[in-house]
Parts: sequence; C-alpha cells; structure tokens
Amino acid sequence: MRRKRRKWMALVLALVSGGAAGYLALGYMNKPLSPRSASASAATQIVVAARDLALGTVLAPGDVKTIAWPSLTVPPGYAASEEQVIGRGLITPVSANEPLMTAKLADKEAGGGLPIVIPEGMRAVSVKVDEVIGVAGFVTPGTRVDVLVTLSDNSEREEAATRVILQNVQALASGQTIQKNANGEPQTATVITLLVTPEQAEKLTLAATEGQIQLALRNTLDMAEVDTDGVQAATLVRTEAPVQPAARPTARGPRRASGTSVITYNGAERTVTTF
Repeated sequence: MRRKRRKWMALVLALVSGGAAGYLALGYMNKPLSPRSASASAATQIVVAARDLALGTVLAPGDVKTIAWPSLTVPPGYAASEEQVIGRGLITPVSANEPLMTAKLADKEAGGGLPIVIPEGMRAVSVKVDEVIGVAGFVTPGTRVDVLVTLSDNSEREEAATRVILQNVQALASGQTIQKNANGEPQTATVITLLVTPEQAEKLTLAATEGQIQLALRNTLDMAEVDTDGVQAATLVRTEAPVQPAARPTARGPRRASGTSVITYNGAERTVTTF
C-alpha cells in the first residue's frame, strides 16, 4: 500500500514539473523581442550589380538587381531602388553582387565612358605608340608610367638627346578599351591615353610632335620623383684619352762615333781608325 502511494506521488510530481517547464517555455516564446534582437533580424532592400561591370558602363535594367541586406551592415550611400542608378555611369569597375553606392556613380546627366572618370582640373591626352613604346602591351588602365622624349640632332641642336619630361603619370585607357581583357591579360594597343594636368598636356603634345616618346613602366607603389640631367649622344660613346706610357730612362755610356771603325794593334798599343 505504501509502495503504491509513493508511485502516485512520483507521478503527480512529474506532471507538475512538466507542466511548469512547458508554461515557462511558452511564456519565453511569446515574450516580445528586444529592440536589439529585432534590428538584428531586420533586412533592407539595396541595389547591387547583377554581373561584373566595367568602368564607364552606363547602367541598364539588366545590369542591376535588388536584394535583402542585413540592416546592421548596410553600406553608407547605398541605392534603395533601381531607379536611382539606371542611366548613370560607373566611375570604377564593379563586381557581381557588389552594392552600387553613390560614390561609384557619375551624375545621371554625365553619361558614361572615359569622360566621367577624368577628375576636375585634369586632362586626358592620347599618344600614338607601338609595341615597344607601349612597353610590350603592359601599359594598361591604372598603371603608371614615366614619359621620355628623344630629340634628334638638327641645325638647331648639335646632337641627339633624351630626357624624362613627365613622371608618375596614370594611364587611363589603352586602344579603344579602358580596362584589361576578360582574362586580365595585357593587350597590345596603338593608342595610350594618359591623365595629365594642362601644363603636362602641353609638354606631352610637343614631345610627340617634335621628337619620339618612350613610356617607362613604374611600380604602382613607387611615387618618388627623380631629378635627372638627361643624356646626350656624345656621352654614350665618350672614352678617356689613352695614357701614353712613360719613356724608359736609358743608360748613358760613352758615345760611339758613327761610320766604319778599324782597330789595329802594334804590340801592346791599340789604335782605332774611323772612316
């Protein structure tokens, strides 16, 4: 009898404990979320690139899409609707699914292509190059170069000379495109467009007209400018005058008479006769 009573008491205790646990769990689930938890789970609609887009692209409906982005990590300057970006040009390349921020877009009236990437106060000047002048096709958009000019000798110049006239100049475009090919490989171009100031544009134009220019590719992290004196043709083959060997000192002895000498002996007496 006592054993049966203990079983009933244990059963009642288990039911009470289970009911209390269920009640507490139900109350926790029905409890409203705190502001921090609610904001963490919220999402914001932002516009991103639907595919990889090149610099200068004027955005069309097929170039963009809208996705949900966690509200706590929304980038500043994001576009909330596709209407905000359609018809505007990119001033920097954009990868697929990258947010389209206002800092990456030109004004809607500016259009696209190369003009929108030229900073205020700067100029884009194109120069004709061959594969040698263009450093075998490695001068691509974004690289930096020095510009050298070689002037041939003529009636006004005594000899040919070469000098660096521009340093650390950025290449904006190569050929008819403004970025590398799909594989990221350098392309051989017949025209290189450089970003210069108006004063540098004058130097570059005169150099290309009066002489032959050459581009020297720089390390993009090397911003230092070097002061050079240039080089003239004569200095390339100039050699020092040969040093004449010193004359050997000669021992001075009795001077011999010129002509034919005959030596005769008369006993112990020696006689020399010269003719």
